[in-house]
Amino acid sequence: MTDRSVKASRAASWAPWLAVCALVVLSGCGNSNYVFNWNILSPADPRGASNSAFLARGFWATVSISTLAALISFTIGLLVALLGIAKKRWLFYVSRVYVEFFRSIPLLVMILWVYYGLPILTGVQFGVYVTGLICLALSDSAFTAEIFRSGLQSVKEGQGQAARSLGLSPFQTMRLVILPQVVRAVLPALGNQYVYIRKMSSLVSVIGLQELTRRANELTLQEQRPLEIYTFLVLESLVLILLVSWGVRWLERRMGQGVRGRD
Repeated sequence: MTDRSVKASRAASWAPWLAVCALVVLSGCGNSNYVFNWNILSPADPRGASNSAFLARGFWATVSISTLAALISFTIGLLVALLGIAKKRWLFYVSRVYVEFFRSIPLLVMILWVYYGLPILTGVQFGVYVTGLICLALSDSAFTAEIFRSGLQSVKEGQGQAARSLGLSPFQTMRLVILPQVVRAVLPALGNQYVYIRKMSSLVSVIGLQELTRRANELTLQEQRPLEIYTFLVLESLVLILLVSWGVRWLERRMGQGVRGRD
């Protein structure tokens, strides 16, 4: 990594904290006579502790559906990407149809159709959580497939030929030689896709999932303090994204050290 890349990475890591500072400063510099009441979310206040716990339960719902959807999406995306580089043309066309179909449908439309429309056609009614999980995974898998396909195509063909000349089967070649290189190449993009899924998970609230956004809306109606509650929502989301970003950078460093150790 060059010095310029290191500096850019450090600057990016400071950006969210600068945004938080700016938000705090601006919240106290307005011209309105709005009086903040942070006690409604303070753990030291019984009412605030109850409200904070209510929002925290939405946090875990958001994390679980986002993480499961990402795992399913990455698995499907890898399989579709492998079809996309297959030598048989019909497999390639299956991959392209899948990607273009799910990439073209807005996520909100898919959620509404699966939850309200699918039962009319099939008689099968999925729950709110399962509906959101399916739609998030399928929608994102189209983008993930393109990420994996670009990673697979970036690996030189000689890598596979060398592995097969050593007696490795096609499956062993893919698992032991090709995929480790692909994962290292696409890891930052996969991290971005997880962040995307996390943000898009708020759309599942339209069918009743009790995640962060839904609970924040309900608490706002109850307390009539939108600025404090939605600020808390922003900070919760920011903490989650920062943790994901830190985890991706940690994995990049670990995998980079493994590569340098073999050189």
